[in-house]
Amino acid sequence: MEKTITNENVNEVINSADVVMIDFWATWCGPCRAIAPTVEEVAKEYEGRAVVAKCNVDDAEDAAMNFRIRNIPTLLFFKGGELKDRLVGAVAKNQITEKLDSLL
Repeated sequence: MEKTITNENVNEVINSADVVMIDFWATWCGPCRAIAPTVEEVAKEYEGRAVVAKCNVDDAEDAAMNFRIRNIPTLLFFKGGELKDRLVGAVAKNQITEKLDSLL
């Protein structure tokens, strides 16, 4: 299950596990809605191995600004609390899992 990112908990979540992926999205974003089921699948598949979180850019503007999110959806990948990679746009599931696997 995905965690929800807020301005207040973003750093805590990033540091809560060795590998973390955050999906920056918005309700009005068509491509964001298109990849949402894929992100949910990935969250279930990687449960216990990586944290998958979602950040609504309208609700957590500070978090989005801190990571220079200019386009959504944007997926950020962290390892050991450090930003390692990003994917922008409605990407395929295999692109997401390849990034996660490379960090595990």
